[in-house]
Amino acid sequence: MRRPRTLLVGCGGREHALGVALAKSEAPLFVAGPWRNPGLTRLAREYLDTPVEAGEAIASWARSRSVELAVLGPDAAVAAGVADALRAQGIPTVGPGKAAARLESSKSFARAFMEKHRIPGLPRYRSVERAEDLPGAAAELDGPFVVKPSGLTAGKGVWVQGSDFQSTEEGLAYARRLLEQRREPVVLEERLEGEEFSLMAFVDGQRLAPMPLVQDYKRALEGNLGPNTGGMGSYSERDHLLPFVPESDRDQALAILERSVRALRDDGMEYRGVLYGGFLLTAQGPRLLEYNARFGDPEALNVLTLFDSTDFADLLLGVATGSLESSHVGFRQRATVTKYLAPPGYPNAPRPGGIVRLDLGALEELAISVYYASATAGPRPGEVVLGSSRGLALVGEASARHEAEARVEEGLREVRGDYLVRHDIAKAADVKLRVERMERLRSLPPFQPERNPTRSGPAPPPVFV
Repeated sequence: MRRPRTLLVGCGGREHALGVALAKSEAPLFVAGPWRNPGLTRLAREYLDTPVEAGEAIASWARSRSVELAVLGPDAAVAAGVADALRAQGIPTVGPGKAAARLESSKSFARAFMEKHRIPGLPRYRSVERAEDLPGAAAELDGPFVVKPSGLTAGKGVWVQGSDFQSTEEGLAYARRLLEQRREPVVLEERLEGEEFSLMAFVDGQRLAPMPLVQDYKRALEGNLGPNTGGMGSYSERDHLLPFVPESDRDQALAILERSVRALRDDGMEYRGVLYGGFLLTAQGPRLLEYNARFGDPEALNVLTLFDSTDFADLLLGVATGSLESSHVGFRQRATVTKYLAPPGYPNAPRPGGIVRLDLGALEELAISVYYASATAGPRPGEVVLGSSRGLALVGEASARHEAEARVEEGLREVRGDYLVRHDIAKAADVKLRVERMERLRSLPPFQPERNPTRSGPAPPPVFV
């Protein structure tokens, strides 16, 4: 069967993983992005050097190459409406249009959308546009809170009371700075207790096909310390659940995404792409911390490494054309662990330009998948120059998480240079603490209905259907 000529927009680690999966389909690959990813350069038939937000230029270039399928990687491309430009050229596209992408690009829109459609999993929140309204909003939440810029921040803009700030006034001062600098609303939300997990699903406008659950490690430093990052690594389990997420809670999270897709359609927006829910599992069930309108990074590296077929291009074409054949997509029953290497000082004061040296032969013998991200080819084979963000990732796959984690640690010994990495990702001791945390939370006294759970007034407790 002839595979569609495919355009991939973006050039980070997520896009490299997508490119590798598409290469297994033997689909002719074209790439558009702002730098030459060493892995994608080897896979691409042609490479367009362009910002990912340049929708008209990308669509025109794709049309001239007779592209038959486009796949959007980064949030910036999705938020900019690149999918709309590609569809205007008649190119089926994996990625929502600009209107539906507001689920990610505008947190204030996303919260109002959930409230309007009574979608379960909504934390108490206040969306604030004026600095003088911030103290009142915090007072209404009546407890520890989280400050979120409404727009895109590459995973680095959220501040949590107790971690990023201590006092209410510190949090409000940060919120005021956001209002002044970004000229957009800021969202204050109740700080919830629990464990985060990621659930991504292929969406063809109506049907959803879920992927394995993944847990991401957002903080820069070991012990979950330091500032938020785009994600220093992640893991998935052999059964496609997580040690603290039973099947019933996974099903409740999936129901939230299904309700969201139906609500978008009710509002006249058809969603074709990947919908990713960033969830917090609480003692009362999953709560939606954020929507993402594309594959997660690093989560995509875990799930795409497990994709158990050569028909990835056909699967994505089904997403783009509204013709997914099944809600079941084949992923191997294996565990994965991803660990990202970033430049020293990442994320607040990265020092780019350092060279890391990889023994690619040794990594291949260890069956380690290497995905390049913010990096370019070095002066000699096996050398990579790190950029200002996460540079490359090692992904290990095995029959159990501890084996995959050990494999990645063995692989890291084959990488030389100055870089930042979190060795504690997916370690047994760390995962054990997370399981015990959820057990403790679930043992607390029964949940009492919250006061004023939404912005506009009381609502019945969430019902998952």
